[in-house]
Amino acid sequence: MKKFIQTLKNIWSIEELRKKILYTLLLIFIYRLGSYIVLPGIDPNEQAKLASGNPKEGILGLLDAFVGGSFSKASIFALGIMPYISASIFMQLMTILVPQMQKIQKEGESGRKKINQWTRYLTVGVTAFQAAAYIGYLKNPGNAALLPAFSAYFWLSTVVILTVGTLFVMWLGEKITDKGLGNGTSIIIMVGILARLPQSFMQEWTSRTTSRAGGAGGLLILLVELIFLFAVIMGLIMLVQGTRKLPVSYAKQLVGNRQIGGARNFLPLKVNASGVMPIIFAQAILFLPTIFSGFNAGASGWTKYFTDHTNVVYMIVYSICVIAFTFLYTALIFNPKQMAEDLKRSNGFIPGVKPGQPTADYIGTIMDRITLPGAVLLAFVGILPGLCQLVFVNMTQGFSTFFGGTSLLIMVGVILDTLQQIETQLLMRQYDGLMSGGRVQGRQAVTSASGM
Repeated sequence: MKKFIQTLKNIWSIEELRKKILYTLLLIFIYRLGSYIVLPGIDPNEQAKLASGNPKEGILGLLDAFVGGSFSKASIFALGIMPYISASIFMQLMTILVPQMQKIQKEGESGRKKINQWTRYLTVGVTAFQAAAYIGYLKNPGNAALLPAFSAYFWLSTVVILTVGTLFVMWLGEKITDKGLGNGTSIIIMVGILARLPQSFMQEWTSRTTSRAGGAGGLLILLVELIFLFAVIMGLIMLVQGTRKLPVSYAKQLVGNRQIGGARNFLPLKVNASGVMPIIFAQAILFLPTIFSGFNAGASGWTKYFTDHTNVVYMIVYSICVIAFTFLYTALIFNPKQMAEDLKRSNGFIPGVKPGQPTADYIGTIMDRITLPGAVLLAFVGILPGLCQLVFVNMTQGFSTFFGGTSLLIMVGVILDTLQQIETQLLMRQYDGLMSGGRVQGRQAVTSASGM
């Protein structure tokens, strides 16, 4: 405890780090404040009753979790940063699949600025489209929260406000990245997810204490759930940080009277090189039937299999999609041939493997072998919320989302990245790190030659 307090003092004593933390907290406060401002034309009291009486499931529940409940509150930040995320994913895929986009990306800082500007323009279009769909959702028959006197202006004002709100949240994320601590977009998503944790925990607490006589049995189950949640988080940290280290040797060179090279190093290959992207893609595919059913969680027919994450058919299809997308996305971002060429140019080689194409084939084979267990574990993490609801009877859906899926992956990854940046600042000024047993490694600490 004493060392922890001293570490906090060290963090606060670094002026640059202190300013970054305060600046980040200020922008997060502004974002959370905006999430409570309701759209014009909506009665906030009626909307609050509607949100509490109809918990969101499926695509709506996931979106509401990412924006910290702003979706169900019908706030000006109801769509949050998600349209920008969708536009960024699309542009990222285009830079991989379209040769012209690859050339622009390789232009350096100017190319990056062009792609970022195009991403912002695309975000406006995506937000306007999603805002129109959100209006259709708000105008469901029986929605007493809509004010009839404002109905003539509701469509136009809502589209404009939601679009401006998303662009403002995007601006907040960019400012956090530039002047704050960590990746602003990831931090905003993490804050939205964590904002629902106290409410979800209280709902689970109420459910467990009132469902059993005296609440004793329910409290025991809640304790088991918390222990299991801790174990899941520890396992997910191992998955995020897991690497396979390939030994690399460098040839000795004589430059004047000095000998350069001859060192032995390691080439780290990540077990989960694709990160959270396969889960996002798989969910996007499985959300399509939900959209066609009109966001109806109680849909009948074949669509019901894709609106309930506790359904066995959903879990099987979801797992197959995650595994397939893991291999596909890893193949897109991981280039073993480029890595082999980089090693050859730096006079490096893998012991027992010839330079050039044999090295590329060897690296590709090793990556395929470690990607398979990584993909299976990632699929297991994706279906954990549904499994937890089946194993722990009467578990609330909101609390189950913290046991896996995109939410937990994002939280663990962002927290590790932020802690890594803080520790880097401490070590640069010759302070002790955050941990005595080794350095904190985030998602960016262990990277491949592909830049991911």
